Amino acid sequence: MSLLLSYGESQSLRLTSPVPLNQHPASVYLASLSEGSLPTMQQTLNAIAYLLTNGECDASTLNWAALRYKHTSAIRTVLKQKYAPATANKMLCALRRVLKEAVRLDLIDPLDYSKAVDFQSIKGNSLLKGRALSKNEISNLIDICKADLTPSGARDGALIAILRGAGLRRAEAASLELKDFNPEIGALSVRQGKGGKDRLVYLPQSAISLVKTWIEVRGDEPGSLLCPIRKGGEMQLRQMCPDAVLKIVRRRAKQAGVESFSPHDFRRTFCSDLLDAGIDIVTVQKLAGHASVETTARYDRRGEEVKRKAVQKLDF
Repeated sequence: MSLLLSYGESQSLRLTSPVPLNQHPASVYLASLSEGSLPTMQQTLNAIAYLLTNGECDASTLNWAALRYKHTSAIRTVLKQKYAPATANKMLCALRRVLKEAVRLDLIDPLDYSKAVDFQSIKGNSLLKGRALSKNEISNLIDICKADLTPSGARDGALIAILRGAGLRRAEAASLELKDFNPEIGALSVRQGKGGKDRLVYLPQSAISLVKTWIEVRGDEPGSLLCPIRKGGEMQLRQMCPDAVLKIVRRRAKQAGVESFSPHDFRRTFCSDLLDAGIDIVTVQKLAGHASVETTARYDRRGEEVKRKAVQKLDF
């Protein structure tokens, strides 16, 4: 789907010559993001540029400073038709951020900027993504890793323990260094998480033992905590990519006979289980590294049963 602008209008939005990265609003915005967020937002800006120019431009060749309200309102209309509200609003947020960089760089008049970003977010409720894993499913995943006596089995068990026990994003888990793990208290130092923020999280005792077991196999050389392993069992003390985390989780789920899920579902399970245990939502927010409690609330996958149990506590 495209906005079907005329050829002349599309061409007017194309940069006439290359712009230094520190003067390009999209590049400046992308440079402010964490490594985990960068690919998604790059794709988002490319999609917006494609829609605006009928496929003539991507994020790097679009003249973002030339956008006006007629363009941004048209983009909103198309995104509303094409995507779920949450996805569309995330894309609109990226659009606003790029235009904000344009005004900061003195590339767009402040009045034109204020008009261009004067569009409403898209309302509506979309179905919740993902699911929470049951205790039996998590046990089956851990058991299948323990049954694998190769280095990959120990590493994958530690990975699942970290994803489930600390609720890390897959990019955060992949970027952990050995020095980031404190075995005495089970603490993990997450560096440069989403939004470029650092935080300290903690593993439950059962997860600590799985990570320790992996380190006994891995050795104590400095480097990545979770590392790639070749088919012959050779360990490479460098970071895994986030996609490798996804492939490992999918492979172990298939072996354990667990219904398909994503690494992020461990994070949803983490938040849901803490809330179900009576932990206040602000603490859960801090552990998850969310910017707001509203985001944390959207991770709650406890379903209707928790509401039914809640009203049983009312005394008449």
